[in-house]
Amino acid sequence: MITTVTLNTSVDKLYLVDKLEDYTVMRVKEVHNTAGGKGLNVSRVAALLGEQVTALGFAGGYNGQYAEALLKKDGIESAFTTIQSETRSCINIRETSTSKHTELLEPGAMVTETEADQFLLEYQSRIQQADVITISGSVPQGIPIDFYAKLIHCAKQKQKPVLLDTSGKLLMEGIKAKPTLIKPNTDEMMQLLGRTIHSEEDVVRAALELQERGVENIVISLGKDGAVAVCKEGIFRCKTPDIPVINTVGCGDSMIAGLAVGMSRHLSMQETLRLAMAVSTANALTMQTGNFRKEDLETLLTQVQVRKI
Repeated sequence: MITTVTLNTSVDKLYLVDKLEDYTVMRVKEVHNTAGGKGLNVSRVAALLGEQVTALGFAGGYNGQYAEALLKKDGIESAFTTIQSETRSCINIRETSTSKHTELLEPGAMVTETEADQFLLEYQSRIQQADVITISGSVPQGIPIDFYAKLIHCAKQKQKPVLLDTSGKLLMEGIKAKPTLIKPNTDEMMQLLGRTIHSEEDVVRAALELQERGVENIVISLGKDGAVAVCKEGIFRCKTPDIPVINTVGCGDSMIAGLAVGMSRHLSMQETLRLAMAVSTANALTMQTGNFRKEDLETLLTQVQVRKI
């Protein structure tokens, strides 16, 4: 079973318009609502891959109830900690004529110290049954910067693998607790190490440095150029085929889901990376975030290249 952590939960709304125009009334052609936050994208993709998933996080008000209902519809068990503040909404406006999109992200709901403590108790109880834990995204107001590090420590005490996918100070603090895997991009790597990265060789050297700090597996996302992975099994270069991209939102979360599923199934790192890259690319072929078509995944699994370097 995979347990996902999404502290900054939201209700995500995808608005489809022909073209976004200034200073006028716009008629939305289609609306797609999903339970949002990076970890809930991970939850949906892992569930679509056939895994049992439990989603943890914070939920409050009518939006929080709606997010839980949307997850239930997707076959995902939620065990959110209830908060007094209303769960946020996030809007993605996509132009069908240009494929451009504009995102409007509300700030996260306020979480009290008591609510945070209650989440920790629920988390410690729930991860007992988890095979893999994922921690994704930003944190809402009221959550301290070292909160992810606490979650990682708890998981490691119970000998549970934990994947961390965040950025900025949360990532800097989180890696001090030595998560099992992180998935930064090159910009995030430069922030972590305080230096520029110009080449693939620089990426590998940077990942090896983080590995020396105690992070066992580092998967560096290179966008359309694939990824580089440094892990216990060696160094791997991952490449994906050229595809007609429809939506890149959620591709990174889909990659985390693939990595978590591969680890849960005890696949080799090479096969885990193949699954993660394929499902991430499959997400880009759909309009919905944190989703994929099984036929796309099956095709891409034969096209993704993962070689040891």
